[in-house]
Amino acid sequence: MDWNKDMAFEVQLTSKAERQAQRILDYIFYELENAQAAYSVEQDMKATIKRLACVAGSLKLCDDPELRAKGYRTIHLERHRYFMLYKIADKRALVIGIYHDLQDYENTLK
Repeated sequence: MDWNKDMAFEVQLTSKAERQAQRILDYIFYELENAQAAYSVEQDMKATIKRLACVAGSLKLCDDPELRAKGYRTIHLERHRYFMLYKIADKRALVIGIYHDLQDYENTLK
């Protein structure tokens, strides 16, 4: 029996989120010159997308009132200090952006 069949979401990244992911990986790979870390973050991003497909509807809305009003939620990467900001539309989880935990992302979205 497939327990997640009725709960699965299609995860889509906006072009902005894709660019952000690439910038993060490029920074780690080229600026920090750490190929292993870049690979690890990339794998964590992929695992988070798979996890999001199963749990998107169960995660709470953002605490910020303006972001909550837009239906935004977050999911954190398991092994790194990044998170994905997303919203749900039908059976889709649309990733709006990928941010570091220390970034002031709320003010960039208002």
